[in-house]
Amino acid sequence: MTPRARLLVLLTAVLVLAGIAGTAVQRAADREAEKDRARAGGPPAAPGEVSLEAPAGGRRIVFRNMAWGPHRDALASVSAADPNGPRTVSGVRCARFHAAGGTGICLRTAAGPLDAQHAVVLDARLAPTASHPLAGIPTRARVSPSGRLAAWTVFVGGDSYAGTDFSTRTSVLDTRTGRLEASLEDFAITRDGHPYRAADVNFWGVTFAADDRTFYATLRTAGRTHLVRGDLAARTVTTLRENAECPSLSPDGTRLVYKKRLPGLPAEAPWRLHALDLRTGAETPLAETRSVDDQVVWTDRDTVLYALPGDFGADLHSVPADGSGTPARLLGSALAPAYLG
Repeated sequence: MTPRARLLVLLTAVLVLAGIAGTAVQRAADREAEKDRARAGGPPAAPGEVSLEAPAGGRRIVFRNMAWGPHRDALASVSAADPNGPRTVSGVRCARFHAAGGTGICLRTAAGPLDAQHAVVLDARLAPTASHPLAGIPTRARVSPSGRLAAWTVFVGGDSYAGTDFSTRTSVLDTRTGRLEASLEDFAITRDGHPYRAADVNFWGVTFAADDRTFYATLRTAGRTHLVRGDLAARTVTTLRENAECPSLSPDGTRLVYKKRLPGLPAEAPWRLHALDLRTGAETPLAETRSVDDQVVWTDRDTVLYALPGDFGADLHSVPADGSGTPARLLGSALAPAYLG
């Protein structure tokens, strides 16, 4: 082999080795970037405009961002078609959140010596339009499909539905008129066909029908929980069945999904998700076998979304609402979602 040929072979080998080394370095950098992303709590997030209007370019999810970093607890938006894609984050922070019809409800604690807590109504651009003081720790929030009504629940004693020593207060606001029902405990109750009054009545977990009048919720009294149907105009609630908590009404108004306590499960994790056909009364357990302490959100007419504990506080999981299929992790480091569009 001539000196020139040996030199060409040597140069070729050097270039090949350099390419291999470069590829290895890039792969190592990519792995470190993935680790950094995991440590940060989720996909990349950048400040931008978050809107509650139905998007023209496909459905979006707005949620409380749970990723560690400067945007933790801020409302964020991501494409429903790519839930693990880049997040757009706002400057609005909420402990609990929900939105529909271009209206949002944000339960938040203001930093300060008294840590004042408020329910803040948001318009489509996340600007506050009304604020009401909260009597306790935020736990549930829901907006009616039209955006007209907003409901929220706070703990005023205790801090967990799993325990027995807690009290709640649930309020409903008409965002158009400003009329506030400060507590559903003021409504007339019909239990098992008879008028009912008791000092230990608690309500939580409101979900609205499309007529902006009918709602469903949980009533607790005498150590038992009941699914109730309510009438805002008549200021009444009627029990439908026992052992159902945090109902969520399907988009077509025909089914409810709620959490139900099952005997033999740990006291701190007693619930399983069930669906109720409102026409037939048939109840179906969903395929999620873990305990879900959340009020589910319907992603469409067939699927529900709910929070389970995650590395950074909570992740969102989905499961079919008819008892079939397998649960799937949909969105990491996220809580309190709302589907727009």
